[in-house]
Amino acid sequence: MARPLEPNRRRSLSDPLAAALMPPPNESTADRERRLAAESEAKRVSDGIDEMLRAEKKEKKAKPEIKVLLLGQSESGKSTTLKQFQLMHATAAFHADRIAWRAVIYLNLVRSVRRILDAVSPDSDQLDEADDQETRSGSAVPSIRETPVVSKTRVTRYPQYRHALEPLRELEERLIRMLSSPDEDEATHTTPPKPDWSLYANSNFNTQIHVGKNGRPAPFITIPPSRTSSPLSPLSPSTSLPSPGGSSNSSSKSKNAEVSVHHTSNWKKAFSLGNRIKSPKSAHTNEIEGWWDDPSDPVHVLNSCAQPMLALWKDPSVKQRLREKQIRLEESSGFFLDEISRITALRYFPSDQDVLKARLKTMGVVEHSFSIADTQRRFIQWKIYDVGGAQNQRHAWAPYFEDVNAIIFLAPISAFDQVLVEDPRMNRLEDSLLLWKSVVSNKLLSHVSIILFLNKVDLLQAKLKSGVRLSHHMPRYGDRPNDYENVSTYFYNKFGGIHRRFSSNKEREFKIHLTSVTDTIRTAMIIQNVRDIIITANLKNIHLM
Repeated sequence: MARPLEPNRRRSLSDPLAAALMPPPNESTADRERRLAAESEAKRVSDGIDEMLRAEKKEKKAKPEIKVLLLGQSESGKSTTLKQFQLMHATAAFHADRIAWRAVIYLNLVRSVRRILDAVSPDSDQLDEADDQETRSGSAVPSIRETPVVSKTRVTRYPQYRHALEPLRELEERLIRMLSSPDEDEATHTTPPKPDWSLYANSNFNTQIHVGKNGRPAPFITIPPSRTSSPLSPLSPSTSLPSPGGSSNSSSKSKNAEVSVHHTSNWKKAFSLGNRIKSPKSAHTNEIEGWWDDPSDPVHVLNSCAQPMLALWKDPSVKQRLREKQIRLEESSGFFLDEISRITALRYFPSDQDVLKARLKTMGVVEHSFSIADTQRRFIQWKIYDVGGAQNQRHAWAPYFEDVNAIIFLAPISAFDQVLVEDPRMNRLEDSLLLWKSVVSNKLLSHVSIILFLNKVDLLQAKLKSGVRLSHHMPRYGDRPNDYENVSTYFYNKFGGIHRRFSSNKEREFKIHLTSVTDTIRTAMIIQNVRDIIITANLKNIHLM
């Protein structure tokens, strides 16, 4: 009769791990000693790792780290809020980067001018409402028309404007290349023949123009396909209005699409301070040599086009036509049309406010670290994450929910008459409300402090004063007064009510602020308040208070 297996032996046959840990059969004394020594060493290493983890956890508790997420839809003000944190808590680094933002500011200005030219073109009336939406907001965010557009005003000097500003087309493509591929050297620049300025007889322009090489953007640039199609073929999105000078079809299609760079791209390199200023010019002078002495720098094209840009923007017929088409460029990110003379100057240095207003969409998650003093003057490491807000990027939020301390959620309440670029059927404010509800009701975030920024109140005030009625886009507002005080209170109560009804933790730290995050002074005060709230809540969580 066979001898029954011992319990441990039976378990080893059914348990692969137990079987693997059993001594090999016929193990010699020397092999056994070596095996036990190896197991002892493995245990020593494992215990050491456990001790390191315990020490790290203890140190982290003694020196806490605060993680903050900036959440909200695209163009809600997240990147500007992050810049404000940088300006307050990493001032030297922020100022060192200001020169690099020249390229972005130049691109913002050029694209605004190009949009105006598209809007006042005699052919633009043939665009149907859907195809023209992208232009009306002055950015990649479409607006909803209050009434059908009837453009009666004609810009009689449009041919002169178009001819005088033709160099901006090539400059736009070149700036995109410089931002997308900072490690590539520009090819030798040439000076094209002088345009016939007699078409623009009332002005005296500098005609020295420098253009870059032809080529496609490098991999780190992203230009989503434009929905704007040809006015002559509105049903064909693959075609576009032929442009003067015979520019490529792809260039025309991308003129209204937003430019974006990947967060790993070193786009600031091409315009950094070290690359653009050298000192001195010679051993006999203290005068520094800068980009204004480099004939290939983009500023020379802008400077030569400054007068026609000014004339275009100040032309009463242009202003009237933009009003008729309900185009509000002042609402767009990267609005610099009121600063043309200053920005196109050869020795233009971006200000703090210019950098805050500049618009460059970044793909991926941007992380910044700051060392910030708490209420007891102890320095705490802060990590702030700016995550993409477009619908196709929101899946990247979840991994950051696990150990986050606070969320700053931005809702642009001026966007009540706009729709999402990625989903023209969705009102932007309705999308913010749905997104807000999903965040506050998320059980993974029940321990997280939440600060809500009802942002872009300056644009909301201007929009309401211009006669745009909230009730036309949100019928539930009814016949209440269409002024800023009542409308802002309505939004304050609406977002606050969602938190009261759906929050996974109604006892958490929660504050609402009406903000315009491009306003440095007011935003600095709000950030100070937000910082104290987050630090206090964090100290409570780690039982230091």
